[in-house]
Amino acid sequence: MRAWQVTRHGEPADVLRAVEVPAPEAGAGQVLVRVRGAALNFPDVLMCRGQYQVQPPLPYTPGVELCGEVVETGARVVGSPVLPGGALAEYALMEADSMYPAPDSLDDAEAAGFLLAYQTGWFGLHRRAGLRAGETLLVHAAAGGVGSAAVQLGKAAGARVIAVVGGPAKAEAARALGADVVVDRLAEDFVGVVKEATGGRGADVVYDPVGGQAYQGSTKCVAFEGRIVVVGFAGGTIPAPALNHALVKNYSILGLHWGLYRAKDPQAVAECHRELTRLADAGTIKTLVGARLSFEEAPAGLTRLAAGENLGRLVVVP
Repeated sequence: MRAWQVTRHGEPADVLRAVEVPAPEAGAGQVLVRVRGAALNFPDVLMCRGQYQVQPPLPYTPGVELCGEVVETGARVVGSPVLPGGALAEYALMEADSMYPAPDSLDDAEAAGFLLAYQTGWFGLHRRAGLRAGETLLVHAAAGGVGSAAVQLGKAAGARVIAVVGGPAKAEAARALGADVVVDRLAEDFVGVVKEATGGRGADVVYDPVGGQAYQGSTKCVAFEGRIVVVGFAGGTIPAPALNHALVKNYSILGLHWGLYRAKDPQAVAECHRELTRLADAGTIKTLVGARLSFEEAPAGLTRLAAGENLGRLVVVP
């Protein structure tokens, strides 16, 4: 089968190599799937660089999320493949107990980018932050893969959503997703916009997959008893929060590591998938796919993702 492999650590375009390798064979508790769509994620970039908390042995095939067809049954499923054989290949292995039915309402590319972004959003907004109808939700990188899911889930929960994006095209996409207020951070200060839009109160919940200046600014416009959900650091800088500031302003800083739910509470993940599938089939949420890439375009796609140039999800369709 065709596959992309990382043989040394560095930038994706420099270290990825297209190879021909034998298709994997399923072990105990595993199933072999034909990859129908491989969604690109920021952890794929970090793994290529050798900077992620999970480091597969070299050489390995990247890609932590896919939509696939079970070879034995033909069932369409979504989930994470078993590394070191990732999703950027024609076939991959999945654990039978951690794959989920693909929503019928989503095509292969949409389904490939469905699980991680929406599960992260749902657990972040509901389990960690306890978002309530009528509250104000501030979403950073709102036109990206993770942020676009959070915008839709926030609207589904009855929140007023303020979306922060970078550039006019992303602003247009955030409006199309249903955001009530859109801030182009390249043209205006989101802190001032949030304060003005909330009458000085601030955002009740902040969803931050960026870190750095996005986090620092959020501490200036979070509401009394507000909650900042730390999702990731796509901006490249991990903040060092001043805890006395959280004390004085009376807000909470909440970490979110979705993978721990899969390890410690898999039933909650399965229940969440059923709820998200219901929302997808009702047309309430739908994966924003910015580009459907060929197999050959995978390294360029990861480069775009690393630079923050993607709109929604980038999905490789082998």
